Amino acid sequence: MDLNDKALVERGRYLTLAGDCAACHTTAGGKPFAGGLAFELPFGKIYSANITPDITSGIGSWNGAEFVRAMRHGVGKSGEDLYPAFPYTSYAKLSDADMVAIFAYLKTLAPVGDPAPQNQLAFPFNQRWSLRAWKLLFLNTDPLEADTGKSAQWNRGAYLVQGLAHCGECHTPRNILFARKSSEELSGGTVDGWRAWNITPDMKSGIGMWTDAAIAHYLSQGWAEGHGAATGSMKQAIDLSLGKLEAGDIDAIVTYLRSIPSVENDDPARIPSTSSMARARSWSSGDPDASVGKSLFESACASCHGWDGSGQATRRQSLIGDRNVSDPGGTNLIRLLLEGASSEDRDPGQSMPSFAAAYDDRELAALANYVIAHFGGKQGVVTADTVKSARASGI
Repeated sequence: MDLNDKALVERGRYLTLAGDCAACHTTAGGKPFAGGLAFELPFGKIYSANITPDITSGIGSWNGAEFVRAMRHGVGKSGEDLYPAFPYTSYAKLSDADMVAIFAYLKTLAPVGDPAPQNQLAFPFNQRWSLRAWKLLFLNTDPLEADTGKSAQWNRGAYLVQGLAHCGECHTPRNILFARKSSEELSGGTVDGWRAWNITPDMKSGIGMWTDAAIAHYLSQGWAEGHGAATGSMKQAIDLSLGKLEAGDIDAIVTYLRSIPSVENDDPARIPSTSSMARARSWSSGDPDASVGKSLFESACASCHGWDGSGQATRRQSLIGDRNVSDPGGTNLIRLLLEGASSEDRDPGQSMPSFAAAYDDRELAALANYVIAHFGGKQGVVTADTVKSARASGI
């Protein structure tokens, strides 16, 4: 196979886009695909690899077979076992042909001679040989086979969700060995401090109440009427990957997600089943911090989001029906207040400033609890210590 074939390289470019490779292999402000992005795990820190074609720091000395082995078996060029933070458990479902196409595209990138930092893992997790036992338990190396009883659109959706787009890596809870819980597939998880919500068709805790159009709009545009906007890791996935996919692939993902088993959980962030849209309400608690939160919202938030949460400049700014403000613990909301958000093209309508320097921990906790009460209709449990911990750890 000619790796320089233009059609193969172009196909690989699209597959790399759909696989969201740039998100994990590029640091903020860093060179594309040069790696070095840190992943905070319960047992230490792992850095993404440089996958540019640099000979010494990247994959310039690799051949196609070695690349396929890494994608399917989680084994590096020198035979070392790779950590599953690199989602080869999902990528293993790809065809060899698609893996080679991705490799062909990566070989066209500009080489970057920056080696990734050394992983910082506690014993015994720093012993790569232990991953062999993990793989025996949790890695299926067989590519995904088409279901002849399903439509081509469904099969394409399954290939994207299960394999290339690796949705389960974020949206599925994990066991104590960091493997996905197959019985709770796509029912929600936590990655890098961000909560990924339940995306099964469950009517109470999943996306069963969403229309097909709403799901498609959310995946392609990053927001949906009555459901809020994507934040954190999901926003990044949409900005860098999902939002750039062909409409047919988005529709295929929707078709597949509609068909998977519903998984109900007791997530306190669920939107009340009586309505797909939370209703704004006034804070009624006697907590003195309520007035602080209200004052901060009026001065810092209402100008964009509107007092009723409908969004002032664009409907994307609406908070109505957003699970981030319906979560009493405010996990994603705290991150958003501390870090802010921006779009790839710096569109003001898609950006939010960081309030980390403007307000202290008590003020941000009060603001978060006010927003949760006002738009989620729930009692927020965010404390100054919660914000302090998130601020200190970066997550």
